[in-house]
Amino acid sequence: MSPRSPSVNEELRRRSRERILQATVELIDAHGYEATTLGDIAERAGTARGLISYYFPGKRQLLQAAVHRLMHLTLEEALEREPRTEDGRERLARAIDAILGLAVTRPTLMRTHMAVILQAEGFVQCQEQQRLAFLLRDTIARYGSTDVETDYPLLRALLMGSVVAVLLPGAPMPLARLRSELFQRYGLDWEAGAPPDGGPSGGAPGLGPSAGRPAAGQSSRSK
Repeated sequence: MSPRSPSVNEELRRRSRERILQATVELIDAHGYEATTLGDIAERAGTARGLISYYFPGKRQLLQAAVHRLMHLTLEEALEREPRTEDGRERLARAIDAILGLAVTRPTLMRTHMAVILQAEGFVQCQEQQRLAFLLRDTIARYGSTDVETDYPLLRALLMGSVVAVLLPGAPMPLARLRSELFQRYGLDWEAGAPPDGGPSGGAPGLGPSAGRPAAGQSSRSK
């Protein structure tokens, strides 16, 4: 039997890594971070425990990679769903709804992710995080930003802050209210993206197509 080609080996490694990341999302979402061991993840993924250590330095890095992968896949699906669109404002609306939606559908996972990020080590610059960053940068560029290097980190910070606000124990903010604030900042119509039921929080009117949007060629940081 001839040895496998490098391309086949690479594909097998990719699939193995994907199974580990998916198992991490499923188990931590169901049982929490502390209750989930690397052995549990290896068993769910159908792989050896040592292989996890080969791909990831530790459990914290694995968690961040797994959640960044989930966010990337969720965002990608939202941006490419039918009807397909190249409209930058609609794509930004979809992006906001996709990320905020994870705080509702995956609260345990996202709360754990945010807590881990706030530790001293901060962000893990893994390939999954880079894919997510590429999509968000592309989204803000298509929206019309003339200063992506400033506007992308701002969008990321606003999304992270909104997720934390939705998940804050004892004092959560309504998702619709946070969505309304973000849509107003970027001049997006309430009906864009995937609006929640009930309309804007507090009875705020739907935003018109140009409300709050920077003029053509103007960065959102100058608003």
